[in-house]
Amino acid sequence: MSTSVTQRQSPFRTIAGTGVGNALEWYDWNVYATFAVFFSTRLFDETDQASALLQTLAVFAVGFVARPFGGFVFGWLADRIGRRHSLTVAVICASVGSAMIACAPTFDRVGWIASAVLLCARLVQGLAHGGELPSAQTYLSEHAPADQRGLWASSIYVTGTIGILLGMAMGLVLETTLTDAQMLAWGWRVPFAVGAIMGLFALWMRLHMDESEVFEQAQAREKTRENVFVSVARNWRLALKVIGMTCGLTVSYYVWSVTMPSLAQTSFGYAPADAFRATIVGNIVFIVALPVWGWISDKIGRKPSMLIALAGSAVLYLPLVYWIEANHSSFVLIAAICIQLVLLAGFLSHAPATYAEMFPTTQRASGFGIPYAIAIAAFGGTAAYIMTWMGDVEKFAIYSIVLLVISCATIFTLPETKGIELHDEHAGA
Repeated sequence: MSTSVTQRQSPFRTIAGTGVGNALEWYDWNVYATFAVFFSTRLFDETDQASALLQTLAVFAVGFVARPFGGFVFGWLADRIGRRHSLTVAVICASVGSAMIACAPTFDRVGWIASAVLLCARLVQGLAHGGELPSAQTYLSEHAPADQRGLWASSIYVTGTIGILLGMAMGLVLETTLTDAQMLAWGWRVPFAVGAIMGLFALWMRLHMDESEVFEQAQAREKTRENVFVSVARNWRLALKVIGMTCGLTVSYYVWSVTMPSLAQTSFGYAPADAFRATIVGNIVFIVALPVWGWISDKIGRKPSMLIALAGSAVLYLPLVYWIEANHSSFVLIAAICIQLVLLAGFLSHAPATYAEMFPTTQRASGFGIPYAIAIAAFGGTAAYIMTWMGDVEKFAIYSIVLLVISCATIFTLPETKGIELHDEHAGA
């Protein structure tokens, strides 16, 4: 099958340009969850450590609240001004947020101002991440050959997971080389400072990317441009489907990939180093599985891949939790994480392509970006807080399974979209 557009830049340049900024966004976003246990008592009142951790996780959730606004702002920018411009501004905002956390004053020095700085930084990062994913997914999908779009799309989560791994590896290095006193005093600032510096390279890459030709062709055809809110409202059924198909995916993914280092320590009694190692191994396996599943989705379709992923995660969720609880073993923890992430890769690998295929070009970034950000904020952003509030891993597992079932039911209502041409404005509508 032919490509959807004539390419003006190489596949490597397209994937690298989106990938380096995407990795930085994920690094900046998820390093917060990884290091929350260390800086919670530095930026909140340390006299009540449990309360400080809950407040830190609440700010993590608040960052997710900003994501729908980021989806709107950057979705508008991507659909009206250009995908490349949206990606460039997003990476700048992410780096600024990290710099704010790295330089934040402590609670014992300035009181509530320290907490306010953290909150503002997370809101800035929330805006950036809410716009980064839909813009990057749209940009990459519009450059990919139609019959390889799932494979190309897998690079989004490959590079994103590399960003997560970089943060986890840094956590492992700092945890094993610094004393507890050093970690609490200044060690937690290091990963945020590194993220801010990395942003300069990502910015340079983004500034040298070509605009999506699919977008430019659509702009040339459009005589009038519909308001973003009108576009989303007109596609409200698709927006609800985006939320439904995403809610179970995001909760399961954030538990097994992002918050597992903290969860393994607080709920299963693992040492920090063992928890970090297990999650790092699981995410490496996840990276390997992503392009395989992306290729499979190009062959058998998006729907079968998504249903295998989410139904498998739901069925095995509780058995894997019981397995971890019954066997306090690093091997068991690694195996459980790997099983879940290999399954979830069946959806996440081609998710950028699938979402892009659901909407026409002039509404693609905002059309799915806004409801997608709402789903991430409402379900993924609150996952760590709800889990901590429940205080029961099994109850939270049931909550996750219910959401996975809802996602499966939503996917059954979707048409198969693999291989469609994105320049056909009626294909995804």
